[in-house]
Amino acid sequence: MATNGLTIVQSNFGVKETMDRLEAEVKAKGLTVFARIDHASGAAEVGMQLRPTELLIFGNARGGTPLMQANQTVGIDLPLKALVYEDAAGKIWLAYNNPSWIAQRHELGTKASAVVQALTNALEALVANAVKAQ
Repeated sequence: MATNGLTIVQSNFGVKETMDRLEAEVKAKGLTVFARIDHASGAAEVGMQLRPTELLIFGNARGGTPLMQANQTVGIDLPLKALVYEDAAGKIWLAYNNPSWIAQRHELGTKASAVVQALTNALEALVANAVKAQ
């Protein structure tokens, strides 16, 4: 499923396990994890409720720099981010910005199409391994 540049995939695991699996995949591919944010814990700290929701911020300068060389405004969308959340029906989803949408948003045209395709393929593989039983 894709919505406004988001690719959203259902997970076969809970939020924490999905995020643990994604983080392990990211690290196994040599990418850097910059932050892991538990939005539900943040909400609880201020006395509010939020269904389980976690964000992972990750990337690699080798992949992102060529996009920023084509247009530095891409830096607002990098490093990459993935959101894992539980919806009102109890289903678990993993969402991320599609690299093609990022390229379109920043009017990269064909300047970075090979990098965009490589990022797309890498993200699809990372996500597939995180959300599906092996």
